[in-house]
Amino acid sequence: MGRLYILGGKTLVIIAKVDKKGRLLIQKEIREKLGIKEGSNVKIKIEGKRIVIEPIESTADKYFGIFKVDKWPDDLDAFIAEVIKKWRTSEGI
Repeated sequence: MGRLYILGGKTLVIIAKVDKKGRLLIQKEIREKLGIKEGSNVKIKIEGKRIVIEPIESTADKYFGIFKVDKWPDDLDAFIAEVIKKWRTSEGI
């Protein structure tokens, strides 16, 4: 478990250790603040000598309620991708 610091009332800073397998624990306070739950996707990028981890909103959550469907598919992301593909084909894109 790492040490949690709050700087300037808004910035959370954690000092954490990487385990033998290269894993890093994201503490509960940060996961809750960013809405990261078990199974969430995150984007990891390198900026110079910094590692930036950002939560990614799922396509299903982002477009929830936009499509009217009689029966929800098992994989909503695949369904949306197929709908977009059909739309692009019909528009000649």
